[in-house]
Amino acid sequence: MPETLKSHISKFIEISEEEFAAISGFFQIINPHKKETLLMAGEVCRFNYFVVSGCLRLFFIDNKGTEKTVQFAIENWWLADYFSFQARKSAEFGIQAVEKSQVLAIDYFAQEKMLAQFPKMERYFRLVHQRAHAASQLRTKYFYDFSREDLYHHFSNSFPEFIQRIPQYLLASYLDITPEYLSELRAKNIS
Repeated sequence: MPETLKSHISKFIEISEEEFAAISGFFQIINPHKKETLLMAGEVCRFNYFVVSGCLRLFFIDNKGTEKTVQFAIENWWLADYFSFQARKSAEFGIQAVEKSQVLAIDYFAQEKMLAQFPKMERYFRLVHQRAHAASQLRTKYFYDFSREDLYHHFSNSFPEFIQRIPQYLLASYLDITPEYLSELRAKNIS
């Protein structure tokens, strides 16, 4: 079991080697290829994914048939269609590997069993989700406050590693701009 999960958990709660050994037994390692789909809209989201290496994205297809990326998950980030995962209902979103990745996957029933057996993991997930929710709130604010150009500059300054790793068409989808406009913004930035 990759040490990255233990390291991440330890940032939020104290956990012993024995506890982690038992907790890691609830996870399975998955190695999706670039562009491999882990979840399609309409399916039930069976897994909560922790990214060890690589990058995943959460997306939906709008009523015009255009893919809209709403979230990326790189190393040490969690990703799932949480409504589907928790309620055991059809997913509204898809999940896809943006690049070759290694993820730890825990299914709903294993997670519930783990949380019952290790209540301190409830605190861990609460703190992780609070941080993720706060980031989502800020992103929503930026979408209302910033022009698309300002949003691109803010994103590229805040997350320069994304600009290098994420294909331009996916970054454009995430920023809700066309790939052509993103090219114009990048060209402006270079000159």
